[in-house]
Amino acid sequence: MPRLDDDLVRLSLRRFGLMWNASPIEQSTGWLFSSARLQTICANEFKNNWRINMAIVARTADALSLRDERHGPLPALLLVLTFVTGLVDAISYLRLGHVFVANMTGNIVFLGFAVADAQDFSIPASLLATAAFLAGAVVSGRIGSRADHHRARLLAIATYLQIALVAAALAVSSVGLDPGGGLGQYSLIVLLALAMGLQNATARRLGVPDLTTTVLTLTLTGLAADSTLAGGKNPRPARRVLATVTMFLGAAVGALLLFHVGVSAVLAMALALLVLNGMASYRLGSSSEAWTAGA
Repeated sequence: MPRLDDDLVRLSLRRFGLMWNASPIEQSTGWLFSSARLQTICANEFKNNWRINMAIVARTADALSLRDERHGPLPALLLVLTFVTGLVDAISYLRLGHVFVANMTGNIVFLGFAVADAQDFSIPASLLATAAFLAGAVVSGRIGSRADHHRARLLAIATYLQIALVAAALAVSSVGLDPGGGLGQYSLIVLLALAMGLQNATARRLGVPDLTTTVLTLTLTGLAADSTLAGGKNPRPARRVLATVTMFLGAAVGALLLFHVGVSAVLAMALALLVLNGMASYRLGSSSEAWTAGA
């Protein structure tokens, strides 16, 4: 068995407030007892530090409204999806012909521009995105009618389908189809709008306040209208600000990757985040905590 340096052992034991006076027999056997004792002390210290760090993380999450008693860890998972929305809409607007696949308010406005023959807007693209988004929402509704008794499982199932759709979009972009027109453009619009419709309808059924994951209009309205300046009680300001900043960052990162690397890089990041969310949702699917119960 390897010997521990005597001075190191003594210093380590002093670190924990222990005195050690080894007998010649213990010294001759290579400080076996001190080694085992030191390992036990270090293991206990690690466990204590881990508990303290986890408590700090939990308190921080509570302060940022990432976790609460009613919704558990769902706010944090939906913030990840909000970031994914920013990534995906960066692709759709900047590469797929000025169309949104997540923000249907903007899409209807773009459709109006296209009808008025405004340049760089497309009637077929806007209609296709809207139709695919609605189809994704229908799928989510069907899933929710059967799986909403457990909110984490509902989110997990929806996330698995999103992973499949975004993976298919990544495959389309990787085979060299032109995302700026023709089959490549319309394939990406359909796949991504399906994924976003699915995501939005699932978030709606989960019902976490201020986290629709795809739009911020009501979030920003609430931030202003419920503020103390407006005479309100200012509920969940951290969550509202986080949702806004998260979508902004998703769009900014998506645009940077798009301009400097390409569509596939943005889709790969979105896919990686969805996989992480899927893994987290799967693990939470076995939870029986109160927040998992459907409405």
